[in-house]
Amino acid sequence: MLSKGQKTISWILRIVAAVILLQTLFFKFTGAPESVYIFSTLGMEPWGRIGSGVVELVASILLLMPRTAAVGAIIALGTMAGAIGAHLTKLGIVVMDDGGTLFILALVTFASCAVVLFLHRREIPVIGDKL
Repeated sequence: MLSKGQKTISWILRIVAAVILLQTLFFKFTGAPESVYIFSTLGMEPWGRIGSGVVELVASILLLMPRTAAVGAIIALGTMAGAIGAHLTKLGIVVMDDGGTLFILALVTFASCAVVLFLHRREIPVIGDKL
């Protein structure tokens, strides 16, 4: 059971992560030039752009529901690990003169979800009760 302080931290971090994930959906689903550029560079346009948007939408919803926060954090961690890896290997830190904003947002989301998962580790399906 989380303490009151831990619940507050969890909610703040879950909201931060969900807001970041949700705000990128507009760009992914409308085919914004930045999103098309990113997924074209990765050889995943358009299915990768739309698919990752759907996964991020699901992760956001799960993060905001208290009973599924751990699962949402796991999904978001996987997605952000892919984004961070793409930045470090193919895209670069700065994409289309964004000053590294997308990379920083991916790091913030990853870190937020890592803390959320740690706080909710006992709620992880199948293995949580053993932690």
